[in-house]
Amino acid sequence: MTAEKMVARASNDLGLSGRPNIITRWYSERNGSEFLREPWCNMAITYWARHSDNAAAVLPNGDRAYTVWHAQDGERLGRWHEGTAANIKQYARPGSLVFFDWGGTNSIGRIDHIGVVEKNLGDGRLQTIEGNTDDACKRRVRDSSVIAGFWNPDYEKNESWTEAIMRELPILKQGDQGPNVRTMHHLMLARDVQGLSGISDTTFTPAHSMGIRDLQTAAGIEVDGVVGPQTWPVLLAVH
Repeated sequence: MTAEKMVARASNDLGLSGRPNIITRWYSERNGSEFLREPWCNMAITYWARHSDNAAAVLPNGDRAYTVWHAQDGERLGRWHEGTAANIKQYARPGSLVFFDWGGTNSIGRIDHIGVVEKNLGDGRLQTIEGNTDDACKRRVRDSSVIAGFWNPDYEKNESWTEAIMRELPILKQGDQGPNVRTMHHLMLARDVQGLSGISDTTFTPAHSMGIRDLQTAAGIEVDGVVGPQTWPVLLAVH
């Protein structure tokens, strides 16, 4: 289980609109036909959690369609943060469940809507993915004026050993030096990356960057020449 998988699964449904839809049909099959045409923002969170192996972290009390109850789940776990700008800057991160009150309070009982954080913009605003916003799944940018609060599921608690290793590996870029670069270099050789003959294995060179770009292209991930969370699994052949 990882926050990255939760966010990636949510992004797959960007553009989904109207109801019934694939999410409300799935939820109603599990929980009753009355949900088929109901507001589906929290059904979307439930759907994304169960389709990214994150149910244990995101749904500690099972499927949720009602935002207030889902916020209370996080509060009971001691993970709830009120939606102040200071809290948002310090504690919100990708995968956070963020709750909105269009009336501008931080009261759980007045919550109207939910989304998942895609990015903390660092200035008190969050980039989110939300279901049932204008009856569609869209990216939004929200600030503390409408954020009632948020909580961070314990994604790391149930992550696999490979996910735990990936989380601890550094981000490497051109110019970096040291033993982690040596590890990268020899993993590249194991992946049959060309152009490394006679190249230092302790400095991240332009040749390494070019080889990493080739690996990223072949793997269908972002091509930036940087070795980060998406690229380490490719090098380790666990992705």
